[in-house]
Amino acid sequence: MWPVATISAGAPAKVNLTLHVTGQRDDGYHLLDSLVVFADVADQMTATVAPDLRISVSGPFALGVPTNHTNLVLRAADALRQARNVTQGAAITLEKHLPHAAGIGSGSSDAAAALALLADLWGVPPLPATADEVLALGADVPVCMRKPAPTRMSGIGDILSPVPTLPDCALVLVRPPVEVPTSVVFKGLVSKTATPMDPLPEGMDFLGFANWLSAQRNDLAAPACLLAADIRQAITKLKANPHVVAAGMSGSGATCFGLVKDMATARQVARVVQLSHMNWWVAPAQVLGRA
Repeated sequence: MWPVATISAGAPAKVNLTLHVTGQRDDGYHLLDSLVVFADVADQMTATVAPDLRISVSGPFALGVPTNHTNLVLRAADALRQARNVTQGAAITLEKHLPHAAGIGSGSSDAAAALALLADLWGVPPLPATADEVLALGADVPVCMRKPAPTRMSGIGDILSPVPTLPDCALVLVRPPVEVPTSVVFKGLVSKTATPMDPLPEGMDFLGFANWLSAQRNDLAAPACLLAADIRQAITKLKANPHVVAAGMSGSGATCFGLVKDMATARQVARVVQLSHMNWWVAPAQVLGRA
């Protein structure tokens, strides 16, 4: 008789506030330098012990998410089960509130949440972010295992460093209805040996952080904008709002962000953007883990 207890976890959006491409290895992997934060808009996951591994997907972004062995959550579950010699399975439910293929780590955050959730469910030690099994799941999975802490991610995503405490702030996340394949965006880079991001100073206030962020880059934004003009339009729309102090694109796109001082402001800006572009995904979000 299997236990009927169900446990749950959130998988928050991962936002690359900066993304500097600093090199490329001989094996083709790009070297990055990125400030990653997590936002309180999230997928939701539950799991119950079962005789096998299976997943069901619901929610506004369930369409297109596979439920077979190609699903990254199931791959993460299987990796943990093999690494820890677990004989049990799990019935997993995933409620998708984050758009996938959108540059905010939707699948990677789900996989990271599954690794922690299932370690708890099965009563086994969790895998460290540096484990080969975790790295094999994708470059964004290790940093997502550090949620909710803001993190500097470098190397190929395998070098994770803490950062000074960020000031209280919020984001307006905006995704136009376009897809920009990551591999195609990387191919559009003019330079693959750009400078790393500037060191993050200690004790910044909100405006100091906004000024620091405005001086950084996402090197993938330019090639992504060439592929999809809506991305440039979204960034321009955010920058035009007087409450937005910095704006850019997350990851390889197509989600863009506007930095604002608090959630009340984020909701106000989000309403303005949504009313002018009803077919865009727009979400106000608190930045997590600042303290």
